[in-house]
Amino acid sequence: MEKLNNIKTIYFDYDGTLHDSIIIYVPAFRKAYEYLVSINKAEPKDFADYEIAKWLGYTDSEMWDVFMKDLEIKYRRHAEEIIAEEMAAQVRKGNARLFENITDVLKKLKEKGYVLVFLSNCGKEYMESADKIFGLNCYFDDMVCSGIYDNKPKHEILSEIKNKYPLNQVMIGDRFHDIKTAQSNNIYSIFCEYGYGDAVEGKDATVRIRKPIEILNYL
Repeated sequence: MEKLNNIKTIYFDYDGTLHDSIIIYVPAFRKAYEYLVSINKAEPKDFADYEIAKWLGYTDSEMWDVFMKDLEIKYRRHAEEIIAEEMAAQVRKGNARLFENITDVLKKLKEKGYVLVFLSNCGKEYMESADKIFGLNCYFDDMVCSGIYDNKPKHEILSEIKNKYPLNQVMIGDRFHDIKTAQSNNIYSIFCEYGYGDAVEGKDATVRIRKPIEILNYL
């Protein structure tokens, strides 16, 4: 088992790493797509959950550029608003949940003295809602997202902020974005196979884990 060398700072992705977000994202995505169908901007289609889950971890602009690159900005924006509002409604209904053992892992890492940083491609309101619902600021020393950095992807954000925190550092996440973030910033990475990325997305990670509790095997 490979121990990561003298880690001081841990960056955590949110959706698919801490948050089992498919529960609230799937109904939100379907509602937004129904809107696009209703205004003749999309063809009717029944999406499987896994087809929807693959968009988790993308910034809004990245998602639309791949999913419907020719969709006009005003319709993108309204669809994004529908997704955000429906996810917020799902949270209010009590449907949001973290993965098993995540709070135990965060608590133990905090007790060990690591600097913990929330780093997500999500929006500011979504991050603040997560903090409010789950009390994340009890664990995290800082909370950072694309929404407060002009929708930049996290690898660019990390290049701007990493010198604020002690070395050595590791990025923990479930998508290729997270591994790219680590590689482009010359830090370690832990790939979460329990999340929403395909296994191949984690091929270049320093280590891979199947359950959140396994994080403690390396840190």
